[in-house]
Amino acid sequence: MKRDDWNVPPGPDEADGERDGRERQDGPPDGPDRPDDPEDPGDLIAFSDEGGEDDERARADRGRRGLLLLVAGGSAVVIAAGLAGALTLFRPLMRPADFEGRGTVPVVVEIAPGASAGQIAEVLVKAEVVASARAFVHAVEERGQSGSLRPGRYLLRKRMAAASALDSLLAPQSRIRKRVTVPEGLRAAEAVARLAKGSGLPAAELSKVLARPADLGLPAYAKGAAEGFLFPATYDIERTTTPRDLLRSMVRRFRRAAAQVGLEAEAARLRLTPREAVVVASIVQAEGGRESDYPKIARVIYNRLASGAKLEMDSTVMYGLGKHGIVASNAEIKRDTPYNTYMHPGLPPGPISNPGEAALSAALRPAKGDWYWFVTVDPQRRITKFTDKESEFVKYREELHKRLGQHH
Repeated sequence: MKRDDWNVPPGPDEADGERDGRERQDGPPDGPDRPDDPEDPGDLIAFSDEGGEDDERARADRGRRGLLLLVAGGSAVVIAAGLAGALTLFRPLMRPADFEGRGTVPVVVEIAPGASAGQIAEVLVKAEVVASARAFVHAVEERGQSGSLRPGRYLLRKRMAAASALDSLLAPQSRIRKRVTVPEGLRAAEAVARLAKGSGLPAAELSKVLARPADLGLPAYAKGAAEGFLFPATYDIERTTTPRDLLRSMVRRFRRAAAQVGLEAEAARLRLTPREAVVVASIVQAEGGRESDYPKIARVIYNRLASGAKLEMDSTVMYGLGKHGIVASNAEIKRDTPYNTYMHPGLPPGPISNPGEAALSAALRPAKGDWYWFVTVDPQRRITKFTDKESEFVKYREELHKRLGQHH
């Protein structure tokens, strides 16, 4: 079965601390008497007045060189001072990108054994926990915590400051202790038993919370009943998780799935209330074999409702009797409960299981067809046959009973 499981681009590169220091210097024209090195002592030699016109020309050339070197040297000092000021001014812009604060929505991240600070940083960036890998690595190095990060699953938040993310990874309460998977189709009491076994939370405490549906944050159309609204998925159990927290998270997860499939709008299109759509989905989940059959099962339900016929679903009969199975005996079919759809027309009064997203979607988007009956002729291989002929339905029922007789 499908399981529902519980990642901001790196920030801009830090600006280089150095810039290209090359600078254009205009010197005297090339000539045989041009020194190779401005530091050459020849530029410091004092010339006598002797030598005539050639000496005058030489002295003038040398004077111009000295002035040019003085100006060039002064420019270098000015440029160096400007660079230092610019670096001071823009230093905050050169820091790695980072968020501020403790973050927004929760997110679960998994740290692999042996992961380095850089590898952990990349995981956090992918999960949108930190803004840049370098910001997190800098926080780790600044505190000397490279050897303190442990593998495991952690509950963090998106858009956290790198230092806050590090604090959370070092805090024991952030580490998730266990994971529990609740499969599709369980009833509320069965889901509680599965949660208790997998989480270590007391079953009695979970049952007490379940008995107070007003505490669960159910949608108004649930009419105060949790059955059908505890969404099957994988849940992470933290050190601080309470029974109420866990069951409320299941209802929140249902709300998310309902929004994803457009439950309220699509139910209205089918002239159903959202609760009725969940009831249909719960029957589809209980009766269905393969997910590909779910839309066909939903269509059978709607075809029978449209014709005014009783649903005659064995799964609803068994739910009303507190039993399991998709094949009810003749004696069980004659037992009168509100969920006996052989005796009472229309949908049963409430969901008979907690459906997953595929069943919800099928209830809202049924297949097209004239089928009026279906039989899961091979429950082990989940083979279901559909028909609009009663004679074929009887034959499929006999095929199922024969197969069940062979297994007993």
